[in-house]
Amino acid sequence: MSTIPISSTGSTVDPNSAVQQAAQSIISGSTGSTMDVNSLVTALVNAKIAGQTDTLNSKTTADNTQVTALGTLKSVMSLLQASLSALSDGTTLSAFTATGDGKGITAKGTSGAVAGSYSVQVSNIATSQSITSGAFKTTDTLGTGTMTISVGGKNMSIPVTSSNNTLAGIASAINSASGNPGVTAAIVNGTDGAHLVLRSSATGVSNGINVTISGTASGDALNSLAVTSGTAPAPANSTETAGNYTGSVTTVASGSWTQSVAGEDANFSIAGTPGTSASNTITTALSGVSMTLDSTSVGTTQTLTVAPDTSGQATAITAFVTAYNNYMSTVQSLTSFDSTQATGSQGGALLGDSMMNTIRNTLSSAISGAVGTGASAVNLASIGITLQPDGTLKTDTDALNAALSSDPQTVATLFNSKNGVAANMNNDLTSFLATGGIMDTRSSALTADLKSLTDQQTQLTAYAAQLTTSYNAQFTALNTLMSQSQSNANYLTQLFGGTNSAGALATNK
Repeated sequence: MSTIPISSTGSTVDPNSAVQQAAQSIISGSTGSTMDVNSLVTALVNAKIAGQTDTLNSKTTADNTQVTALGTLKSVMSLLQASLSALSDGTTLSAFTATGDGKGITAKGTSGAVAGSYSVQVSNIATSQSITSGAFKTTDTLGTGTMTISVGGKNMSIPVTSSNNTLAGIASAINSASGNPGVTAAIVNGTDGAHLVLRSSATGVSNGINVTISGTASGDALNSLAVTSGTAPAPANSTETAGNYTGSVTTVASGSWTQSVAGEDANFSIAGTPGTSASNTITTALSGVSMTLDSTSVGTTQTLTVAPDTSGQATAITAFVTAYNNYMSTVQSLTSFDSTQATGSQGGALLGDSMMNTIRNTLSSAISGAVGTGASAVNLASIGITLQPDGTLKTDTDALNAALSSDPQTVATLFNSKNGVAANMNNDLTSFLATGGIMDTRSSALTADLKSLTDQQTQLTAYAAQLTTSYNAQFTALNTLMSQSQSNANYLTQLFGGTNSAGALATNK
């Protein structure tokens, strides 16, 4: 919520001083000086509205101070809730790591992982098919018709016209097609001429490339670009074959193409159980583990260790402690009292505030409470996090790491997703920060009050303008009357005599 400034007719005015100035102006006028009507009117108007102006300014300052304080409090509470998310729903404490002791296997734990060590043997990784057409001259026109390319059950049709019926034109049309099913085209120029090379972007036997040609004349060279892919047993002497693997690879079943790279599924075994995957990212072979293979893993046998992610858990818990301490530091600043400051500035913006007290007491109870009952009850101190006299938390890193490694059940109980410390605090924060919650209600009230103060200031400004107009008229008339009186006095002095003159009627008998 942004703060709303309120206008003022000037700085704080001393009414007595203003009246004294006005009186002095009248006295000066009565003794023959010309009155400064503008200054006199300003002094009187300011004296009239000074009390209201000060009241409005004071209330506006107080409201804006609370708006700023509330925004700061919301910010640190939102950061605290963000730090709790992975602890309150159980995802952090159920996280596992998966690490191979060799090369070529990158693994990570996912939901449902089980701690243990597993032997992983990789026979071959998944590859994508690449095929090469027969030779053509670069400038050859191949005829016109329609080329339909399919990969993995998806297909697209490429119109071949007189504008793109060269080998380069066809390659460009394939690569730029919006419905491309996953195939790239390139031109390779060799000693025998130019060749069109097609490569499937997806790995695996099921993603072989097929091309059909239609709508051409019987003698068109375009017809020679038709190709059908099939499958065949993997060659026994394959360098990617280990153990007793007898899988399949793609082949060119028909057409004037040669296969430069066969499409092949990844083949491996985990704990002696064989498995295959069309992709090198394997997510279903071992529960709760995702593995990615690269070529350096082929022909190796290594141990994959799955274990709780204690490092990530420690990081998440430490981040929560830091966020809570930041929240407490903000609360202490907003509710502090400093007797050394000037009167009116000694208390924090939310000192003694009932809303602040409710929030602070609720979250403090959540942080200090125990989970469970009796001898089985655990709290933050059970894992090395202690509450300090100032309300902040202090972490014993060694004790926390020991609890995560040696006593994971205590940590799991403390941060369980039903009534754990993080879950309870997350629920409290959600209630406080929600639309219609205690903080939103306060924000709405401050917004309404600031609007009311702005309206009152507008009315006061209009009233000041009316007073100014009225006083200007009155004192202008007074000034005119006083000028006329002075003129009359001067005339009479000249007529009846004065200090240095006998006057026109001085000798009148």
